[in-house]
Amino acid sequence: MIKIAVPAEADKVETRVAATPDTVKRFIGLGAEVVVEAGAGLKSRILDADYEAVGAKIAKGAATLKDADIVLMVRRPAAASLKGVKAGALVVAMMDPYGNEGDVKALGEAGVTAIAMEFMPRITRAQVMDVLSSQANLAGYQAVIDAAAVYDRALPMMMTAAGTVPAARVFVMGAGVAGLQAIATARRLGAVVSATDVRPAAKEQVESLGAKFVAVEDEEFRQAETAGGYAKEMSDEYKKKQADLVAAHIAKQDIVITTALIPGRPAPRLVTKAMVESMKPGSVVVDLAVERGGNCEMAKAGEVAVHKDVSIVGHLNVPGRIAATASQLYAKNLFAFVETLIDKEKKEVAVDWDDELVKATVLTRDGAVVHPAFAG
Repeated sequence: MIKIAVPAEADKVETRVAATPDTVKRFIGLGAEVVVEAGAGLKSRILDADYEAVGAKIAKGAATLKDADIVLMVRRPAAASLKGVKAGALVVAMMDPYGNEGDVKALGEAGVTAIAMEFMPRITRAQVMDVLSSQANLAGYQAVIDAAAVYDRALPMMMTAAGTVPAARVFVMGAGVAGLQAIATARRLGAVVSATDVRPAAKEQVESLGAKFVAVEDEEFRQAETAGGYAKEMSDEYKKKQADLVAAHIAKQDIVITTALIPGRPAPRLVTKAMVESMKPGSVVVDLAVERGGNCEMAKAGEVAVHKDVSIVGHLNVPGRIAATASQLYAKNLFAFVETLIDKEKKEVAVDWDDELVKATVLTRDGAVVHPAFAG
């Protein structure tokens, strides 16, 4: 029988959990035994009794991992915490390997097969496994909720007997999954929304959500989209033109939400100190890239900084701020992938090492780092 372990997350800012009663029930349906560490789901509003009700066993501490074939986690575990996990066990999590190559090497030396869910290819059959999209979607939503909580005015236009309240102006920088959800959420709350992105394809998506697209639309802009759909680095000349346009636009905004990330690199700097100082008193900037160095020069990781009466929100683990929902989606992402690694008839782990999803996501195997981006 396959044993699947779900340990509690060690990182203090991590509120999510890698399995829910729904996914535990599904794993048991595949013939697996599921052991959940006591208290693992509490921050996601899941009680130990909820797991037990669907057939999971509850264990304490290191006993959770004993004899596990598959370990499900949200964040990369410290190699030391995997003592007692048998060689070759699959550890499935968001591994955050860039800049943490030493930790990846240690996972290899621990003898586990580490699988990075954030490296899942963006192809049709893997959409249901796309943790980056599921969590970024929630981050975009929560960014607007956090902005509204700090912004000490109403967002929608209100026509009342006592007078008209003007709608707040919200500017979203980066129209990927998080940005598009931020646009949609701000629109639902009644704000006047605009957005920018370096990818030409984003213009149509932004406008389809009822927001105004703001960009220098020259030839370089039209050539900017890469094959994978990710943003690529622009020339210094383009950056200056775009920065000038954006600076003039930001000065008129009430709320700015930045979402720009380039895989494997520090977050691009989009909002300067001068731009923050141009904003009206009481304005808000929410920086969703703060864990990667931040898009806003004034952002401080884990804090709501205030500069010249402008609040810069730099919360860590934004999807984890709505942990019950984030865990629900993340756990389903994990189940959809791990299910493909199980032989349902023999009820055993059966990894197809030639599968493109496996090749793209396996970081370590047989005691070594094997992912081409980190091996050697």
